[in-house]
Amino acid sequence: MITISNLKKQFGETCACDIPSFTINDGDILGLVGNNGAGKTTLFRLLLDLLKADDGSVMIDDINPAESESWKQYVGAYIDQGFLIDFLTPEEYFAFLGKISGMKQTEVDERLQQFERFANGEIFGQKKLIRNLSAGNTMKVGIISALFRQPKTVILDEPFNFLDPTSQLVLKHLLRDYAANTGATILISSHNLQHTIDISTRIALLEHGQIIRDLPNSEGSANAELQEYFGAT
Repeated sequence: MITISNLKKQFGETCACDIPSFTINDGDILGLVGNNGAGKTTLFRLLLDLLKADDGSVMIDDINPAESESWKQYVGAYIDQGFLIDFLTPEEYFAFLGKISGMKQTEVDERLQQFERFANGEIFGQKKLIRNLSAGNTMKVGIISALFRQPKTVILDEPFNFLDPTSQLVLKHLLRDYAANTGATILISSHNLQHTIDISTRIALLEHGQIIRDLPNSEGSANAELQEYFGAT
C-alpha cells in the first residue's frame, strides 16, 4: 500500500504537487492521466525519493522512502534513460542486475525468457550498447528492468512512448498478466488515454498537481468521464 499525506512540491510559482490525502491499495493498477504539466512525473519522482517534497510524506508499505532505502527491494521503476547503465549491452546490464540481486546467470536467463515476446528479437543478441538502441528498444529495456526482479510495486512513466503498435499491445498484456500472477501494484502514467483505460483498474486524473478525480475503472467505466474531460465528446 502507498499512502500520500499532505504532499506538496512547488517550482517557483508553479504548483507541481498538492495532494492532501491519497491511498493506492495493494493490487491496484493505477493509471495517472492529465495534460502536460499536470504533475504526473513529479508525483512519481516524489514517490521514488528522486525529488524532495516541500511538505508532507509518502509511505510505501509503512516505509518512508525519504528516511530508509529498504523499500527499494520491493519496488521496480522506470522513469527515463537515466535509470539504465547505457554503456552496457542489454545482456550485460541484466547480468549486473542479477548479480546485485544474488541471482545466478541461469536464473537471469530464465527471468528474461518471459519477456521474449516483448523484446521481439530486437534487444538481445544485437551486440549493441543500450545507448545505441532505438528509443523504442531502450524503453523496452527500461520496462523489463522494472519488472525483472518481480517487485511488489511497479512504477512506469509513459511506458507506451516510442513503442510500435504491436509492442504497445504486447505491453498491455504483459502488465495485466504480471499483476494477475503476482498481485503487484502497478502505477503508470500515459498520454495514451485508451491504453490507460484498457489496462487500469483505477484512474487518477491530475490537474495542476492535484488529483481532481479518482475514478474506478471496472471494464472501462471511466472512459466516458475522461473523454468528456479531455474534450473528445
